[in-house]
Amino acid sequence: MANEKLRAAEFEGTPKRHFYTGRRVTRARSIEDLRARAHKLMPRFVLEYLEGGSGQEATLRREREAFAEWRVMPHTLVDESNRDCSADILGRKAALPLAIAPTGLNGIFRRHGDIALAKAAAQGGVPFIQSTMSNDPMERVARIPGLRHWWQLYVFGPDEIWQELVARADKAGCEALVLTTDAQIFGQRQWDKRGRTEIGLPRIPNLLNAASHVRWLATTLSGGLPQFSNVRDFVPKDRRSFFDTANWIREQMPRSLSWGDVEKIRQRWKKPLFLKGLINLDDVERALGSGADGIILGTHGGRQADWSVSALDILPRAREIVGDDKALYMSGGIRWGSDIIKARTLGADVVLSGRAMLYGLCAYGTDGVSRALEILEAEVLNEMGQYGVPNLQSLSRDLLVPTRDLPLTEKA
Repeated sequence: MANEKLRAAEFEGTPKRHFYTGRRVTRARSIEDLRARAHKLMPRFVLEYLEGGSGQEATLRREREAFAEWRVMPHTLVDESNRDCSADILGRKAALPLAIAPTGLNGIFRRHGDIALAKAAAQGGVPFIQSTMSNDPMERVARIPGLRHWWQLYVFGPDEIWQELVARADKAGCEALVLTTDAQIFGQRQWDKRGRTEIGLPRIPNLLNAASHVRWLATTLSGGLPQFSNVRDFVPKDRRSFFDTANWIREQMPRSLSWGDVEKIRQRWKKPLFLKGLINLDDVERALGSGADGIILGTHGGRQADWSVSALDILPRAREIVGDDKALYMSGGIRWGSDIIKARTLGADVVLSGRAMLYGLCAYGTDGVSRALEILEAEVLNEMGQYGVPNLQSLSRDLLVPTRDLPLTEKA
């Protein structure tokens, strides 16, 4: 009995909890429902890419564990009749303090996956950050009505490549540029290596598994494998296949990326500039003088350095360092509305959500991403009511207590 895992609502495995995996998107009640349907529909190699982390996946686990280490002390007898979870993002109102994180290779989840994510972002009133490794052209994404379009930049190859991408992003009307700083050396993703041949193609068992997923084939590969439309022209003609392009770009990542490169990019880009992937407090402090307008704490979804702290772990101290001088965002592990409230309370102006949005994309396309945003917004509003917090500005640090400090005792 002492070693039995405690289950708050179950006794000897009952009542067994089930997630909704059917076709009606409105019946999805949580991000976990969307995730369950994604697992039902996606082939094994796609799920590995969607869910996997690096090394022992300790960083990946930490991203969720960190949220569980904070408890809430709700207020009562507070007027909660007009709750509001909207936030200011770069001087404009957003429905939530959230942006859809940049994610690459979205075309393997659903054909024109980047378009689907962007449409849902526009409908949901939040920014969409498009990845350099996206599959739909940035100019096509930019034409989506009402979209707040940001561009994520990977630096690879000669300077002329990033210079052209930055110029295109500016011309396309992108609102902000997000420079990823933590991906110059590819993370140790053993699951990826096991599932591929030496030349990068999926192994035969993975191909057979993919062939058995008829709905995925119809919604994703009906027009063939996706292309990396935004970088294809930079790639040698003999390496422009889907898998070979990804491998080639990894090979071209400069190991020498430095603060000097940030300065050069700052000189070229006159709109808001964010540095993404900072997870060391010394780097946060140095970023204050880099010319960047904002910092995005994160671990690349647990896919780069293993055994790293999570963004939430360093968020309170990072807020102290940054003060009110710069925007401070964080990414990693957002699955519930309560996660957004905790991150905001601990110092994040905005959170980035990646996998939660991709679960929706895999499950129902654009409608699934919209549903993911609706779920998170509804959960934030509900928890604000439960916590006695009428709006985000009312959040205060005394709302949260770390579990290590429980039980609380009276002050002497």
